[in-house]
Amino acid sequence: MRRPTREELLRFLADSPSARKIGKRDVARAFGLSKHDNEWIGERLRELAAEGAIETRSSSRRVKPGVQMPSVAVLQVLEVSKDGDVIAAPGEWRSEGPAPRVRVIPSHAVPAPGVGDRLLARLKSEEDGTITARPMRLLESGPGEVLGVFELVAGEGRIVPASKKDRDQYSVRGADAGNARPGEVVLADVVGRAGGMGMLRAKVKERIGDLSDPRTLSLIAIHQHGIPTRFSPAALREADDAAVPELGKRTDFRETPLITIDPVDARDFDDAVYAEPDTAPQNPGGWKIVVAIADVSHYVRPGTALDRDARERGNSTYFPDRVVPMLPHVLSGGVCSLKPGEERACLVATIWLDADGNQLRHMFERGLMRSAMRLTYEQAQKIHDHGGDPVAERLLKPIWGAYDCLMKARRERKPLEIVAPELVVRLGADGHVADVHPRTHLDAHQVIEEFMIAANVAAAVELGHSKLPTMYRVHDEPEPERIENLRNFLATMGQKLPAGQRLTPAHFNQVLRKVKDTPHEAIVNQLVLRTQAQAIYSPERRGHFGLALQHYVHFTSPIRRYSDLVVHRAMITAKHFGPDGLADTDPVAFEAAAQHISMTERRSMMAERDANDRYLAAFLSSKVGGLFVARISGVTTAGLFVTLIETGASALIPMRSLGDERFHLDEKNHRVIGDRSRLVLQLGDTIEVKLLEAVAASGGLLAALESGGAIDEGASLPEQRGRHGRPRPGSRPAPGKGGPPKGVRRGRRRR
Repeated sequence: MRRPTREELLRFLADSPSARKIGKRDVARAFGLSKHDNEWIGERLRELAAEGAIETRSSSRRVKPGVQMPSVAVLQVLEVSKDGDVIAAPGEWRSEGPAPRVRVIPSHAVPAPGVGDRLLARLKSEEDGTITARPMRLLESGPGEVLGVFELVAGEGRIVPASKKDRDQYSVRGADAGNARPGEVVLADVVGRAGGMGMLRAKVKERIGDLSDPRTLSLIAIHQHGIPTRFSPAALREADDAAVPELGKRTDFRETPLITIDPVDARDFDDAVYAEPDTAPQNPGGWKIVVAIADVSHYVRPGTALDRDARERGNSTYFPDRVVPMLPHVLSGGVCSLKPGEERACLVATIWLDADGNQLRHMFERGLMRSAMRLTYEQAQKIHDHGGDPVAERLLKPIWGAYDCLMKARRERKPLEIVAPELVVRLGADGHVADVHPRTHLDAHQVIEEFMIAANVAAAVELGHSKLPTMYRVHDEPEPERIENLRNFLATMGQKLPAGQRLTPAHFNQVLRKVKDTPHEAIVNQLVLRTQAQAIYSPERRGHFGLALQHYVHFTSPIRRYSDLVVHRAMITAKHFGPDGLADTDPVAFEAAAQHISMTERRSMMAERDANDRYLAAFLSSKVGGLFVARISGVTTAGLFVTLIETGASALIPMRSLGDERFHLDEKNHRVIGDRSRLVLQLGDTIEVKLLEAVAASGGLLAALESGGAIDEGASLPEQRGRHGRPRPGSRPAPGKGGPPKGVRRGRRRR
């Protein structure tokens, strides 16, 4: 008889009488297995116990009431946020449903893990249902890959890793270097150690590019984060065969003067808009808006090579010098892109608004359109403000009128109003960084954003009525622990966040308004942003906290997001628009797809951020030794993270280099305190730093404190605790001699 599957084994254990002890012999008898299968049965039972799926007592096994996590498990790190928050998952997960996400609590005794690291940890289920882990030790990953810069040291090859978290260097023997030259970024296999306890050895398998070539900086991020860059030959053939469809049963929108409004450097155009006053007498002051979106689903059918490649990528990834597209360029920049004057397949949302911006009704159609005009945000804003193009002015006037109406509804629902400046890294003709500046935010940006939100809401409502599975954009409420951390910090500034009630975006907005145009504005906005949950994709409709919306999907960017393509397919099936809709409505498959594209989104965000860090480091490498005004953006055991005001680059001031005294971390108040001088450096403080190091390969910046902070002789040092939670002897040294860095003001710190 065949061996049972995992599910069959669990079902047998669950159905067995609770008073009976279940052993290997019982399993063998139930499934007709022989004694030769005993070892296999034992391995399966141990695996289930290690997962926490069954309880074991001596030789008895019993299914737990619901799959639980074991007290100790091997975890793999999924993501590390910019603030150092670590999220992991079980290294192996065979239970039904998705693997649980585990929040890793930092430990002074274990080095901070990075993405992909494995660690042994003690797990705990919290009262709110979350699972936390306390690391016991990092585990050897075994032979793997290393990405870094090849160098020659005393005639011997070395690889200096491109990751900030990897402090090791790797030895490369003569033949293992291939044809790599000093200064090249290489990808290498780790093949062992150069002796029992010696340096790890590596063998070069791919030369990425010379570090002196600025284009290599984005290639490092692409390789480091595993962004797929090559389309399969089958996918490329399918893309080459793509052609714009005939009108057929589609609705004809070719005479509707839809226009696209995008950034000046936009690589593709997947949305176009139009508006006009609603002439219905029962809706005075109302508007009709039309949002047309590229019909990517016509070209990318479920189960095709194009679909497999698009799903693998999950989304497009954007770098200062290039884009890694979700779709081949012949689609993303060709037949799918809504270029002016060219016929394009589209899905269209027509939405009727009342005078207060509320959606009265909507209609979805599959159509054929011809964009009337392409404008950049800057052009649209200039024409709206000053005129100069009568045709564009005529089209923009009702669009702005509908936007004013939509803003009424936005102000009524009170979404989060966080101000988070986005830095733009502009490259010159030679590929090097020409300048870094905050992206200008115009009303024109908000116009398009509000039109897209309206279309996304309408699509969510429509698909909710259909009962078909779809891909919701979910933004959960902030976790209580994060809210409490924010509340504690705001208290140090004399600001309050309500306690004892369910917080809404309006509560956060109230705090943001109070600090507007004060020295604390930037850091409070940053901390409110950090407090929010990570938005994800899910087949479960749970609403969007940040936008203060109950129903939300991503419908408007199918060229660059796979989630939107799934939503389009659901709409096609729901509205009977054709056979190229959903191929699979299995909830488990939807959950797996949601987890995957949530992961690819995070992967792209980290790759884009890391590439920007490297370009900024390259830009600042000629300014090492210079002085910069900076704001303290993070306070950790490792030191102070600071943001250079001029460029927005992030640098680390190691704790050991803050001064000639010991500094103590006061986590509750987000500050460090010098034990002799009582120099206090707190989150949000503006200080002056000297740039000590800028490493383009890793994007790492090191700085030293020049001046700033405040002497607070009444500051109480936090109690330093040892491994078992006991106070360390002498953990509260008395103030003595020793001075702070120059430029520090004395006197009690003002709150």
